[in-house]
Amino acid sequence: MPEREVPAGEAEFAALQARGAAFLGTELAIMGGAMSWVSERHLVAAISNAGGFGVIACGAMPPALLEAEIVATQAMTDRPFGVNLITMHPQLNDLVQVCVRAKVGHVVLAGGIPPGPAVRAVKDGGARLIAFAPALVLARRFIKSGVDALVIEGSEAGGHIGPVSLTVLAQEILPHIREVPVFVAGGLGRGEAIVGYLEMGAAGAQLGTRFAASVESIAHRNFKKAFLSANARDAIPSIQLDERFPVIPVRGLVNAGTKKFLLHQAEVIGRFQSGALDKTAAQLAIEHFWAGALRRAVIDGDVENGSVMAGQSVGMVKTVQPVGEILAELKAQAVAALVARGQSV
Repeated sequence: MPEREVPAGEAEFAALQARGAAFLGTELAIMGGAMSWVSERHLVAAISNAGGFGVIACGAMPPALLEAEIVATQAMTDRPFGVNLITMHPQLNDLVQVCVRAKVGHVVLAGGIPPGPAVRAVKDGGARLIAFAPALVLARRFIKSGVDALVIEGSEAGGHIGPVSLTVLAQEILPHIREVPVFVAGGLGRGEAIVGYLEMGAAGAQLGTRFAASVESIAHRNFKKAFLSANARDAIPSIQLDERFPVIPVRGLVNAGTKKFLLHQAEVIGRFQSGALDKTAAQLAIEHFWAGALRRAVIDGDVENGSVMAGQSVGMVKTVQPVGEILAELKAQAVAALVARGQSV
């Protein structure tokens, strides 16, 4: 049979994302962001089965629970997927060994500088190691330590964020890092944007918010509904009232819980100033406000008092779509952008 003629733009898109796709072992160089309570077996397998790269969010899972999640995911897909581990997890080394024994091909170390023992364990176990680089100097340091690929995530992303936008990070890092593939993340919702970063030197992209509202996502229908009615300006970072009491910035949709958090901070700070609380107790009182809040929103559907983590791309979520449809749409947009550009030359 004659070979299928490749439509205009497809070959160019394939070439742009070839390095990232080869590294991941996928058709598309698109990773699913690791979202606690959301990035579990169903969503991860759906992304991988549709040609992308799903990533299990280990979060606070103990080793036994992570092992069960990996086995369950492997039963749902025979395609590559990864596991995201938090570097501050007290059982990090045990979690790495779980991944190695299960022959997970890619391990993502997030939430801090990858510890040397964990890096060596991943590499010795035969897996590829991915790390998040918030600055060029750290990107270079991670590469020297043995990291196989990097993710640069801008402040437009949902959940825990850094202070710098993807637009700036891309300009700071992409022109200078060629040794390993670099994937971009934060605020991405359309294929045209992905093409722009690929042309700057990115190997691929990571998306979370669009997948969180997919058909295969186990998130509560209230959680998904909140995404459909939200605009980019509704997804804001948590606000810190007093520099003496740091608040880890987390981007999510404004709701009753975010407003109560401001009142809670003010009340705790007042108790500290009156001497009713010492500084340590006041800091803990502020930090514990959101304990369990993400689960309340994602699993229980309490989107008024829970933490509805979402990136600024939430305004591009217009309907609850199957994962395969989302990926096909992103590819079609990317190809169309390349075709239009070629026609205008």
